[in-house]
This record gives sequence, C-alpha cells and structure tokens, in this order.
Amino acid sequence: MEIILKYFPELNTEQINQFAQLEELYTFWNAQINVISRKDTDNFYTHHVLHSLGIAKVCAFKPGSSVLDIGTGGGFPGIPLAILFPETSFVLVDSIGKKIKVVNEVVLALGLTNVRAQHARAEEIKGDFDFIVSRAVTQMPIFLTWVKGKVKKKSEHDLVNGILYLKGGDLSEEMKPVKHLNREFLLSNIYKEPFFETKKVIYVKLR
Repeated sequence: MEIILKYFPELNTEQINQFAQLEELYTFWNAQINVISRKDTDNFYTHHVLHSLGIAKVCAFKPGSSVLDIGTGGGFPGIPLAILFPETSFVLVDSIGKKIKVVNEVVLALGLTNVRAQHARAEEIKGDFDFIVSRAVTQMPIFLTWVKGKVKKKSEHDLVNGILYLKGGDLSEEMKPVKHLNREFLLSNIYKEPFFETKKVIYVKLR
C-alpha cells in the first residue's frame, strides 16, 4: 500500500481501506481462478494496481463520466480506477465468465457501487462511453475494430474522448496503421520504479 500512497497521497479513508483489501482478495480468488500471473503476486501493488492507475495520471475522469474496460481479466485496470474515481461509472467486460465472477466478488467485497461487470465480447457491448481503457489485450489496429461506435460524440475532459491503453515496449510498427491521432505517455516519467521503464499509456483520439 505504501507505493499507492506515494503517488496518490490525496486518497480518503474509504479509498485507502479499499485499496488495502485488494491484495488479500486477489490472493484468495487467484488461488481458485487464475486471473493474475503467479510470478506477479509478490509485486501485486506495483505490477497491477499502480500500473492500472497510470491511466489516472494521464486523464482524471470527471464525475458523471463513463468508462468501458475491455478484456478486464480479474478487474484491471477497471477496479483500481473505480476506487480512485467513485463518481465515474465503469463497465468491465471480459469474454471469460470465470474472470467476471472474480470481478463481481471483488466489487461486492469492496462495496463499489460504480462498477458493472459483464461477461461478453467487446463487439457485443451496447452504449457509448467517454473513454475506453484496457491493458494490452491485443494489437491496437484490432482493438480499434472492437470499439468502433462506442465513444460519445461530446467530450467533457481535456483529452478528447477515446482510448487509454496500457502497453509496453516499442510500438512504432504496431501503431503505423492507426490513422487516428495518438500519443504515448511514458509511465517512467511518472513512476520511478524499474518495472515502468518500458511501460506506456497509449492515447488514441476517437472524436
């Protein structure tokens, strides 16, 4: 938890308590349904929670806004973001039902009222959102086909509505076919831990 407070010192008591519960909850559920890598469990808060919150360092979601998390797995980046932004609505989607079961159990245990989990493929999701978030579920050109028509026309944030995507490494070849305006935010400029040296938030404007 110390590393979360290092970069997010403004958390209130409820948020601190919710973040503090995460490791125990995921340790319990991961023993039954593998939703995060076993080798990452010793670095849970850095590799999963803080990494997810990198999106918040790029865009602070406003109250009343809506966010779609595609390929959420066990709830990343959606659950940490939902704790940080309790007045933003989150829809967490995964095509694997047992992973959505974990999401629902964690959401229930934390008392999060701003999260809805859905067992579905990305293409099946109805509605439109301010932002779509994800953590390296596929290459960006493929991801763009999944999210077509799912972003609101009117933008309320400093960043125009679009995608905020967690990924690492050299993405120059992957992003070549992407015609939309896009930008890389280096997490190494925000977080000083070695894990983040190659990690990025990729922003793709969809309006």
